Amino acid sequence: MHPDELRNLYDAYIDCLNSRNLDQLGAFVDQDVDYNGTRISLAGYQDMLKRDFEAIPDLHFNITLLCSEPPMIAARLNFDCTPSGILFGVAVNGKRVKFSENVFYEFKSRRIRRVWSVIDEATIARQVKEA
Repeated sequence: MHPDELRNLYDAYIDCLNSRNLDQLGAFVDQDVDYNGTRISLAGYQDMLKRDFEAIPDLHFNITLLCSEPPMIAARLNFDCTPSGILFGVAVNGKRVKFSENVFYEFKSRRIRRVWSVIDEATIARQVKEA
């Protein structure tokens, strides 16, 4: 797959997330997807995202950096949101926070097969503490 084609596929995946069209995730995510080294399956991936959307009603994925080297995508995603309750072990309780995620994806047969995600949890904790 050409780098531009993979980028377009990834953009469509992010659009799917931002529209909360989780029933369409199978068009982008493999049935046997791994997340941070654990096989969670497409259904598990959908459940994870449902929990994220419940905890963060205004969750929106903003791509700020993207490198496409098929079959891999590396992205930096930024978030500016107001989670309810606990987020990554931090009692955010409706406070607005800004944070980023560095994430790597491996594609197989035009679907995400592996995901490695690192979220800047320290930034969230610092913002809540300062508020």
